[in-house]
This record gives sequence, structure tokens and C-alpha cells, in this order.
Amino acid sequence: MGLESLIEQLGEDWTLAAAGLGIGVAFGFLAQRSRFCLRSAVIEFSRNLTGGKLTVWLFAFATAVMATQALALLGVFDASDSRMLSARGSLSGAAVGGALFGMGMVLARGCSSRLLVLAAQGNLRSVISGLVFAVAAQSAWTGALSPLRLAVSQWWTVDGGFARDLIARTGIGHGGALLFGAAWLVAAVVWARRQRVPPWGWAGAIGVGLTIAGAWWATYAIAHASFDPHPVQALSFTGPSSEVLTRVLFTTDKPPTFDLGLVPGVFLGSFIAAALFGELRLEGFEGGASMRRYMAGAMAMGFGGMLAGGCAVGAGLSGASVFTITSWVTLSAMWAAAALTDRLIDQRPVVAMDQAMPGSSAASAIA
Repeated sequence: MGLESLIEQLGEDWTLAAAGLGIGVAFGFLAQRSRFCLRSAVIEFSRNLTGGKLTVWLFAFATAVMATQALALLGVFDASDSRMLSARGSLSGAAVGGALFGMGMVLARGCSSRLLVLAAQGNLRSVISGLVFAVAAQSAWTGALSPLRLAVSQWWTVDGGFARDLIARTGIGHGGALLFGAAWLVAAVVWARRQRVPPWGWAGAIGVGLTIAGAWWATYAIAHASFDPHPVQALSFTGPSSEVLTRVLFTTDKPPTFDLGLVPGVFLGSFIAAALFGELRLEGFEGGASMRRYMAGAMAMGFGGMLAGGCAVGAGLSGASVFTITSWVTLSAMWAAAALTDRLIDQRPVVAMDQAMPGSSAASAIA
């Protein structure tokens, strides 16, 4: 069935929601199996560990960049229509928001996408943290924290179009961007062989990267086949989590969107993976101090993600894959703040912090 036929049967809005659901299921399944998590990668790098989590993130990052730029080279995708490039951006929001998000994901022991994946496995800490994250994000967008977000965003802004497009500003072209991603993919392969990363680690991470390119292509294709305007976007979890929470709590006449399908899709995909491989189990908080830490981290991520205009996936993979300058500033700030927070708060003799990758001989790993 062609895209036009699908749109005729489902309508434009429901076609977008169905695309979000399908891509979300794939992302959730693959992220659960690969243990994909930016926090894990940062901590592993800053502590000079070799558990394979940094390699997993690099596989996803390199694949997202290469696949997205390959679509651009083939002429079937154009990022210039996306809000990430076309709209006016905030460098101050990217820097401050990215730093807050990086700090928060260390405190909450997982970025927003990781919390959603873990919640589907039965992790009640992630369920509560995810709800706090969504509430903070909505507050930063239209609620009590909105004036603060707007004030910080105005400190240093950048025009849309050429000013935000690193490919245009550097002159490397889509071919150069593709080679950039290829270089990191080669590095990931070398490190995966040295660290003996199990198959689910690298294969799942490559799949995660492909879902980013798939989302860019799907929303672009639907937008150009539709009569009404629709946003061209990829995966992100700050705005979508806020939107889903609002729709659950309040009656709304807003039409279905890509984001509306994405969040439940990721939850469903992770649940299926955990169920198939016997990893469904209830887990709770370890005490009051632990709960306060998770709540503070979730609030910092919610506000920071909305201020930066992207989360660890929204900026770190989706935005980076189209080389928008604000996403690269956000990603850099996340790395720096997460590493510093880990050093100041958590760095001590290594303890078990999360699941090892399937097939790994390690009893525990970071995530």
C-alpha cells in the first residue's frame, strides 16, 4: 500500500500517529535490548571504564548521522523544513538547558527515553520519575516555569536557516557529514571488537540509529504528501511526554500527532522486549534519600529539556543527525554537566547501577 493510499484510508493525522507508534515500538524494543543510554556512555567515558555502553551510544549516533545524511544525498529528505533548522533558536537555552538535563539524568539514573524504557519493564522508580519529568516539562512550556524558560532563552539567540545549519556554515555538504558519521562508526566497530560488545549491543544500537533516520523520512514524506501542513521531525521525548500527559489529564480536541503515537509505542516496544526475554520485574525506591534524588533529577531534566529544545535523543541523535548548531551545543553541555555531576556526587568504587547488555559476561553495568 502506498503512502497516499494510507493517508486516504487513515487520514493525515492518524497516519502520522501510526508512524510514530511503529517507529516508537522499534525504538523501545531495540533500546531495551541494547541498553542504549547517554548517561551510561558519559559515565563510562568519564570513569575510563570499558563496559561497552559508550560503544553502544556511538553505534547509535554514527548510524543516525549516516542514515539521515544518506537520505539527504538521495534526495528523499530535506531537513531545511524542520523546526530544528528553520526556526529561530537559543544558544543560551541550549547551553543552560543541556547542562540541567545532563545533571538531571545522572541524578535520576537515566535520561528521559531510558526512564520510559525502564518503566515498561516494571521499574517503579522510572514510572514516578517519568511523571515528574513530564510535569516539569509542561510547566516549563506553558506553566509556572515558562517565564524563566523564556527569560533564559532570550540571552543569546540565533536565526533559523543558514545560521543554525552546521553543514551549510562549514561547507562540508551532505557527503562530508556522511563521512563524519562513517568515521565514528569505524571507531565504534573497533571499540566493540576490543571490548567484546555482545551482538545485541551493537545490533540494537544500529537499529536505534536507524529509527532516527526513519522518523525523519516518515514525517517528511507524510508532510509532503498531505494537504495540511505537518511538522518534519524525528524522535524526542521532552515535548512528546508533556503532550501525552496533557492529553491523559485533560480533554482536548487536538488531532493525533506523531508524538502521540511515539511515547506509547516506545513503552510497548520495551515491554515486549522485556517480556520476551524474561526481564519484567517490579522495582521500587531504596529509601527517602533515593527518592529525593530521583525527583530532583527528573525536574532538572524536564525543565532543561524544554529549555534546550531537546533531550538526550532529541538533541543527541535527532538534532545532531541534521547538524543543527543548537543541538550540538545541547549535546556538549549534557556530556560536560553529566560527567561533572557524576564526579561530584557518584564517583566512588564502582557499584552495580543497571542491567548488563544481553550476552555480556558482566554481572552489572552502568545505565
